[in-house]
Amino acid sequence: MSQQKSDYVDDADIDADLDQLPDDETVEATVENLEASGFDVVVVDTADEALEAVQSHIPAGVSVMNGHSTTLEEIGFDDYLSEGDHEWESLPDQIWGIDDDAERQAARRDSQTADYFLGGINAIAQTGELVAADLSGSRIGAYPFAASNVVIVSGINKIVPTLDDALDRLESVAYPLENERAKEAYGAESMIAKQLIFRQEVEEGRTTVVLIREQLGY
Repeated sequence: MSQQKSDYVDDADIDADLDQLPDDETVEATVENLEASGFDVVVVDTADEALEAVQSHIPAGVSVMNGHSTTLEEIGFDDYLSEGDHEWESLPDQIWGIDDDAERQAARRDSQTADYFLGGINAIAQTGELVAADLSGSRIGAYPFAASNVVIVSGINKIVPTLDDALDRLESVAYPLENERAKEAYGAESMIAKQLIFRQEVEEGRTTVVLIREQLGY
């Protein structure tokens, strides 16, 4: 089932002011502040370039896991991880091949410690903080510590001026869209059950943010 933002945006009541493409000066200031907060940052122009950046960033022979991310789907990473020509250990393929519910859930927990964990983010404060939330925590659980390396991929439409604005974006843009996606995909509503404010990466080189100069994800 498609997870493109365009499939749900017309059904969701969002604050469009918090889902705009910022100017170059704002992007540059955001990159500077993210780097000051300990994040490595790569800026690309297109979704295709983002996929190439991710492919070149992850070495052969490592285990790779991804949390659900519309942005990762839009750049083609999910299909590449499952079907592409790479030398990674694809943990999602292993997990979703497990029939027993308890074993599959245990494998999902184990996957938080992947060598490389990829996902999206719900908001980026120009001041250098990242904000994300999940219902289960299966995505944001890896971000603070569990995974050896984290790659966060985001459209620049998620950049907002302050941390307060980032928290507002989570509630007024990301959640309404994710709720519509969840109702369509699972027949049930979502919720902001577990929330992360990623203020600082203290382990040098661990977390990379790939910023795409396009309107992607939510």
